[in-house]
Amino acid sequence: MRIHPPFVGTRSGRGAVAALAGLLGLVVGAQASAQAFAARQVGDWTVAVSSDEKGCFLTRDYDRPGDTTLLLGLDRDGTNHLSVLNANWSIKPKDALSLDFRFSSGGYAKHGAVGMAADGKRGFVTSFETKFPAYFAASKVLNVFRGKVPVEMLDLAGSGAAVAALRACVGTLSAQDEAAPDAKARRPLIPADPFASEPRRKSRR
Repeated sequence: MRIHPPFVGTRSGRGAVAALAGLLGLVVGAQASAQAFAARQVGDWTVAVSSDEKGCFLTRDYDRPGDTTLLLGLDRDGTNHLSVLNANWSIKPKDALSLDFRFSSGGYAKHGAVGMAADGKRGFVTSFETKFPAYFAASKVLNVFRGKVPVEMLDLAGSGAAVAALRACVGTLSAQDEAAPDAKARRPLIPADPFASEPRRKSRR
């Protein structure tokens, strides 16, 4: 399959390590969603709130040697992160990888990813442009290659409805945050005319 526009992305492995270092803990803890929110089943997919409540994630398990798990997270600020894990893989945490991600049409060539471990499995985590969830939702498959070596070939049937539920989950979080009783209290008091006078300076004694 040829990887071609409209969406082709590249990232160096070293750059991916720096950009994704902060995501490792988030994805590792994502399986334990917040108690205040119930997970939702959408076909073969599970949608739930991430452990830090900054966003939501959808996940799907595949019945094959090593029991592959796919996880797509979406935060309230629009950033996303994808991880694929398998009990048979020997990837080491924080290893820098360069992988090809191929959808039914288009994909991402030589895209940086970082090794990780969670729930007795090993795999990788990476992030993409903000349009990635839409491409994910429209595709029937996600095939991952390490050069010429196939890493995984994943069926994405039902991903359209799953991503719609994922976005709804994130939207619910944002709405609840705005409606929180202390939401206004967290905002600084803005004067009617902030330019009416110069701010007072503390005198030195």
